[in-house]
Amino acid sequence: MSQNESPRVVSREEWTQARKAHLKNEKALTRMRDLVARERRELPWVKVEKEYVFDTPEGNKTLAELFGTNSQLIVHHFMFGPDWDAGCPSCSLEADHAEGAIVHLANHDVSYVRVSRAPLEKLQAYRKRMGWRACWVSSEGSDFNFDFRVSFAREDLEAGRLYYNYQPIEDPKYFSEELPGLSVFYKDERGDLFHTYSSYARGNEEVIGAFVYLDITPRGRNEKEIMDWVRRHDEYDASPAGSSCHSS
Repeated sequence: MSQNESPRVVSREEWTQARKAHLKNEKALTRMRDLVARERRELPWVKVEKEYVFDTPEGNKTLAELFGTNSQLIVHHFMFGPDWDAGCPSCSLEADHAEGAIVHLANHDVSYVRVSRAPLEKLQAYRKRMGWRACWVSSEGSDFNFDFRVSFAREDLEAGRLYYNYQPIEDPKYFSEELPGLSVFYKDERGDLFHTYSSYARGNEEVIGAFVYLDITPRGRNEKEIMDWVRRHDEYDASPAGSSCHSS
């Protein structure tokens, strides 16, 4: 429903009938989500042959070392270019949501790391500004971002040679040298690494809880373009109009 539309107001009985009809589609979506998740787990793997090295607060670390003691690793390809002054607002929204999940992931054999091409000093400063706890490492000087197709050389952008989300982009002028993604890796008992999954663009939406909340409201996301309303969490008004609860 748009801001100017009037709702259809009905009796409780008629509302219940409409809600039950919609529930059938919601249940179908849940079953489809389960099916897609099962298919995702059954995807084939690719062995990671190249050794990637990252700049971390504890010094240089390989991709294998980012796993810690866990056998599974989720990498958030966070958009933060080498010459940027701050991280991407949309990636920051996703990072806000990940913060609460980290302790649960870590206790379920999953490590979580953010990777960006910006220098480590910039990443650490922005991490402090946002109040995040997750490990964040720099891939500056590495092929990692380019190999996983979330960073692009300027000459490729200018020449229109851009491949993202498993397909060539027809109009690269609307794209950046940095784009978002999530990648998943597995480390076996011998220490061999495997790339098991990557998602890009709107494929990452399911990890952003704010979208789920907005999608159950009458106005939904209420956006003219995807995520045009998103701000870094310290850039919103401190006390937004209409908020009924405030901390003392």
